[in-house]
Amino acid sequence: MTDALSKQAVDPIAKRLGYASDQDLVLHLPLRYEDETRLTPLHQARPGETVTVEGVIVHAEVQPRPRRQFVIELSDPSAAVPRPAARLFARWLHFYPSQVAQLKAGVRLRLHGEVRPGLFGAEMVHPRYRLVQADTPLAATLTPVYPSVAGLGQTAIRRAVDRALRSADLTDTLPADIPRDLSLPAYAEAIEVLHHPPPDIDRLALERRTHPAWRRLKFDELLAQQLSLRRHARARAALAAPALTGGEALAERLLAGLPFRLTRAQARVWDEIRADLACGRPMHRLLQGDVGSGKTLVATLACLPAVASGWQAAVMAPTELLAEQLYSKLREWLTPLGINLVWLAAGLRGRARQAAFAAITTGEAQIAVGTHALIQEAVTFPRLALAIVDEQHRFGVEQRLALRTKGGAPHSSPLTPHLLMMSATPIPRSLAMSYYADLDVSTLDELPPGRTPVATKLINQARRAEVIARLHDYCLAGAQAYWVCPLVEASEKLQLKAAEAAYAELSAALPDLRLGLVHGRMKAVEKSAVMEAFKAGDMHLLVATTVIEVGVDVPNAGLMVIEHAERMGLAQLHQLRGRVGRGRRESTCILLYAEPLSATARQRLRIIHEHTDGFVIAREDLRLRGPGEFMGARQSGTPWLRFASPEWDGDLLEAARQLAEQLLDRHTPAVDRHLARWLPRGLDYLQV
Repeated sequence: MTDALSKQAVDPIAKRLGYASDQDLVLHLPLRYEDETRLTPLHQARPGETVTVEGVIVHAEVQPRPRRQFVIELSDPSAAVPRPAARLFARWLHFYPSQVAQLKAGVRLRLHGEVRPGLFGAEMVHPRYRLVQADTPLAATLTPVYPSVAGLGQTAIRRAVDRALRSADLTDTLPADIPRDLSLPAYAEAIEVLHHPPPDIDRLALERRTHPAWRRLKFDELLAQQLSLRRHARARAALAAPALTGGEALAERLLAGLPFRLTRAQARVWDEIRADLACGRPMHRLLQGDVGSGKTLVATLACLPAVASGWQAAVMAPTELLAEQLYSKLREWLTPLGINLVWLAAGLRGRARQAAFAAITTGEAQIAVGTHALIQEAVTFPRLALAIVDEQHRFGVEQRLALRTKGGAPHSSPLTPHLLMMSATPIPRSLAMSYYADLDVSTLDELPPGRTPVATKLINQARRAEVIARLHDYCLAGAQAYWVCPLVEASEKLQLKAAEAAYAELSAALPDLRLGLVHGRMKAVEKSAVMEAFKAGDMHLLVATTVIEVGVDVPNAGLMVIEHAERMGLAQLHQLRGRVGRGRRESTCILLYAEPLSATARQRLRIIHEHTDGFVIAREDLRLRGPGEFMGARQSGTPWLRFASPEWDGDLLEAARQLAEQLLDRHTPAVDRHLARWLPRGLDYLQV
């Protein structure tokens, strides 16, 4: 883009819409269109239709009752039919004195709106209107209706967009043969069609966004995303990282002491990670796997080359409960190998906290496990070689970056630590191809032997007493169970059962059972004590909020009851269900729901009832929510998509993926122009 365009003052309308330039404003595309290219005679305007009509005002008055309103009667003096049939009323419930003064008898008016049946005949309520002459031409193109903000009318937006279309640089950023080979129009042509569609355009294709003009913009957007991610991946690959080549002996000792063997998937992924760690370039890998697929063990193995090479590793989890569960498991596996671990979380106080700081800072702690506390300013890793982020989608971009930048190196030029991100929410292939294009993705697609299938049952809240009775018998038979509630305290607005209220109710209803309570507002030491007692079998029933969503492993717990399951997302329900079925006991997950159910809630419950495969559930979840909600746009840290959908525009995504590498190799100026148009603020995801 030219310097003149880049330095021009920001249009006030563009600024109110959140844009910084005309280049941005031309991509403010319509939500829908209205057809004002033809007139409908007044006597043919039928209720339920949205039409454009024209006539002369024959009567106008402000009516005080039953509600103050401004009403006009419009007639077509040129119609061959009598006046009662060739008339239409328009009414405004909100109006200004200037409007009343303007719309007087004898004024010719053009109205656009939905026709409704009224008390005296057909009428429009709050139609859009325009004063015209008998020879005023009709619109030549469909009228765009744009997304707006409070206080900003469509007329002002249309004028601003039209001005931007005249001043912005709409020349193609790509070589001409690229869109031609994909049967796509030129960029300027596509932009013009979307803002000013001709009357004979395929309206269905326009509304469904399958028209070639839409496809051109979707392709350009996907290509910009691919170029940005690939360019940053190449830059990352040029950085230096510690070459971690040891750890085989430690890994053999660890695996020899386990009562099970690695699955084929775990062995394959461990080989992929080991190769990354040894190559001297920063690993940037996502480890994904279904609930219970063994990600923690793979992450533990990944720490061993760092330890064996004299470096440190850090493992960060989003909650204290999960961090402590990870620390407990790693300590169980690694302490016998002589590896020194430390745990750090906000709940750690006093001398214990200072001791953890000191152990990390001096390098005495070879592996640090904790929460966000690991990235606070007071924490310094002198030799950090590997950063592991568990449940990575629950951290913001800055938090993930902060852990990686905690590393220092005793060399003349700092080395970049390796990064391993983990997620128990599988990423559908379409998202992996787009939003994770700069990541190497390892997938644990195999569950360890011994996992028991979990039966899922949907039960109406009205049968809650039956569920409690079954729970009583189940626990007395020697098993343990979870009872999960969405909130800690009662909410008058949502009327959900709170964990504390449920704990009191269940304690009264089940006096011969031992119950525990755990929720996010408890102190870390209290939560830890309750969890240890439950794992040791000292409690029959654990009443909890969703803090037990991840990281909790109690093989004897085979029953889970989830209250108000209709309020939870698919990923969360699947994660919670994964807390049972971890032993040889037959396991069941009961989803209590309250009616009435929304259509979306009904779909979610159907999906979780019919499927146990996390990858299938993730794919269905993506279809229901779209990528923005599925990933968390605020936390994704990737160039976001406004127009294209990885799920529905797969052919364009595949073409963009293939073309990105070619452009980066052969057409650097075109890449710069394209990214300047689509990512004008230079979004930087290089290190995240």
